[in-house]
Amino acid sequence: MEYKFTKENFNTEVAKSDKPVLIDFYADWCGPCKMMSPVVERLAKKYDGKVKVGKVNSDEQQELAAAFNVMSIPNLFFIKDGKVVDHVVGVTPESVLDEKIQKML
Repeated sequence: MEYKFTKENFNTEVAKSDKPVLIDFYADWCGPCKMMSPVVERLAKKYDGKVKVGKVNSDEQQELAAAFNVMSIPNLFFIKDGKVVDHVVGVTPESVLDEKIQKML
């Protein structure tokens, strides 16, 4: 299952999550983001129940994007126990993201 994270639900869904979280900062107009979308969806299905995978529209959620210092997208953050443990910027192979998720489990 893929979540949509907003400043309203961020504290509950991410900061206080009992599971590791993968956040995909994206924008609708972003070509590389569209390339990463199916990869993120596959990871969401693969790790359903083990990892919360969600998206943040950086245009709509500018406060969250600023809080994470997102300067370019796609920008993916790996969060465990409410803390950023890793992150990648740009189009990234699924295998690399998979490895980073495995390290959080």
